[in-house]
Amino acid sequence: MDLEAFLTQFQDFYKSQRPFVLYRKPHKKAIKALVQEDDKLHFVKDFFEQGFVMTPFDDKNPMVLIPFENSEVFGVESYDLKEFEERENSWSSSNLEAYKRQHVDLVKEGVNAIQKGDFEKVVLSRQEKVVLDTPNPIELFLKLLATYPTAFVYCWYHPKVGLWLGATPETLLKVENNRMSTMALAGTQAYKDTKDVVWGVKEQQEQQFVTDFIVESLQGVVGNLRVTKPGTVRAGGLLHIQTKISGALNGNLEEVIKRLHPTPAVCGLPKLASKAFIIEKEHYNRTYYTGFLGELNLKEKNARNTKRRNIENNAYDTVKTVTDLYVNLRCMQLKDDAALIYVGGGITKDSNPELEWEETVNKSKTMKKVLNSVQK
Repeated sequence: MDLEAFLTQFQDFYKSQRPFVLYRKPHKKAIKALVQEDDKLHFVKDFFEQGFVMTPFDDKNPMVLIPFENSEVFGVESYDLKEFEERENSWSSSNLEAYKRQHVDLVKEGVNAIQKGDFEKVVLSRQEKVVLDTPNPIELFLKLLATYPTAFVYCWYHPKVGLWLGATPETLLKVENNRMSTMALAGTQAYKDTKDVVWGVKEQQEQQFVTDFIVESLQGVVGNLRVTKPGTVRAGGLLHIQTKISGALNGNLEEVIKRLHPTPAVCGLPKLASKAFIIEKEHYNRTYYTGFLGELNLKEKNARNTKRRNIENNAYDTVKTVTDLYVNLRCMQLKDDAALIYVGGGITKDSNPELEWEETVNKSKTMKKVLNSVQK
């Protein structure tokens, strides 16, 4: 089955209001999908559940699960993608000046709070409404696949919650049996044909906050911690500073996730003070933006070499338990005739409100590029 024929099924699932998720992991070709048998809302309670989880920024709110046991599983192992090119006037974003004034004022409040000692860092974001002609989530998913091959790309829908799409560059946590890995990702600048760039003090400091928080949070629940040196990575038209962190899981999965989420890359430091500021001062409810999503306790068969001379080894095939979670960045929510785009940035004592606004504009281009494209 070719890709477009495969995705056509999901147009029907969307019209018939069946919950589903389509997703492709970074640097992979395979597309996976779960389609729930009914429209019941399932929730994660203790992280022993199995399925695809969608979690909000505020962990006091429920974590929605599409369970493996209540879903049909679909997939495409390989496919050819057609290219897309940008076009003009396919969408319109109103009140951009109003968005700017609001966000600049918010950043000023954040800087003032940092200077008063309320917290060291806070991540402040905004929502932007982009009016569309005829929003088609499956077409947008296809465009995200083509545009962002190195990101975790998804289309998630539940009739009682809504429809979200995204192409996120950031891993929250990956666990294979008892081996875990995560990353500290922060700092942003536009990609201009090279990854050999100079990072300012503000961006380096912002990224170090995230690294230190993760390492400290994992003490006692993860052993043999390994931390790489910071490096520059590309995510679409943007560059970020990344540090990789890995180790052996000693505690349970729920404890690790609670310690990590939300990280300073999407919330701030200290966590509770910056989170309280966000919930009080931001001009909207983030819901699933800067939450996390992905596979929870997926069972994967680790097959031996199936060549004839190794056929006796098949008796030793093993099954591993995999959890693969991503931070919900570079995302949008489709609602009525519009896409709601979510973007933000880390604020420190050295932040310039005008430059922080420009950073959100650059980040919004990730989703606008998809909204503003057409198949060649």
